[in-house]
Amino acid sequence: MNRFMGSVGLRTYLLLTSLVSIAAILISLFVSYRKMFLTLDELIWLTIVTVGAGILSLIVHLIMTRPIERAIDMISRESQQIAQGDFRGELPLIGPVEFQAMAVNFNQMSRQLNESFQQLRSSEASRRELVANVSHDLRTPLASIQSFVEALQDDLIEDPDTYKRYLSTIRLETQRLSGLINDLFDLSRREAGAESFEPEAYHLDNLIVETLQSHRLQIEEKGIEVEGHIPEELPPVLIVPNEIKRVVSNLLHNALRHSPEGGKIRIYAQLPKDGYVMVTVEDQGEGIAEEEQVRLFERFYRTDHSRSRASGGSGLGLAISKSIVEIHSGQVGVNSKLGEGSQFWFTVPVVQR
Repeated sequence: MNRFMGSVGLRTYLLLTSLVSIAAILISLFVSYRKMFLTLDELIWLTIVTVGAGILSLIVHLIMTRPIERAIDMISRESQQIAQGDFRGELPLIGPVEFQAMAVNFNQMSRQLNESFQQLRSSEASRRELVANVSHDLRTPLASIQSFVEALQDDLIEDPDTYKRYLSTIRLETQRLSGLINDLFDLSRREAGAESFEPEAYHLDNLIVETLQSHRLQIEEKGIEVEGHIPEELPPVLIVPNEIKRVVSNLLHNALRHSPEGGKIRIYAQLPKDGYVMVTVEDQGEGIAEEEQVRLFERFYRTDHSRSRASGGSGLGLAISKSIVEIHSGQVGVNSKLGEGSQFWFTVPVVQR
């Protein structure tokens, strides 16, 4: 029986059910006639009525089950497309209410699967790019260290000043490599939620002054003019001071790297809006193309790969800054135009009184 049911369609199965019902009625009429419950004329009349009603029932059945058959066929075709990885199709809302509800759920499932597979493809592409960037960034200082060490081992350097310069380069490349590994490990811990988060009330003016003092040497070396503006009435913010200080430091360091000598950098905060203070670091650098701005806060992304590596950027500072700000329930972004400098900003919540 199960094998038979598995070999016929739903429409045929329902049709056979109706035929069996009609046959059962005819058999009962014939048995009634044989038992002399019915006369021959009554048997003939009832048989004609039953067969006529059965034919009419079959016609109505074929008409009524047509939408159901179409709905089932469409579900079958869409299911095959999904099995082949095509999630673009949608089922029309036809047929009985139950099939329309099924179509709504099916379309929702298809959209969710499409979004999930798009995210997987995007994640896979990002993973490959990340591996390539990590490999390149690790290989570059290692190759430099190896070449200088081999030159020293082979006694190719006789000049004392050159010898010291080689050792200094090895030290700098080692520090760069160590910093890259530490940044990558730190970012991974943050994205995994392994960092503790215990915010406290803190005044941004103190934090910005401390950050500027720690960058005084770089500022003086490039002759950069730094202008800061923090409103006196700015309320305290709810932050982890060292973490937000790192964000300001990353943005300031980024501005210093991309500002011309003798340029100007502005750091300012705006009064709370919707419970958040916005801090902006503005430079007079070369600016950033609009199509690149959306990727600036990705790990290892650089607008100018060769120049960024030469200037010592690991490509992780902005990604770490974004992670820190998001932990504080804030946002981070950039406004920039080529040739007009950049404005990097982030928001942090104020202390609710």
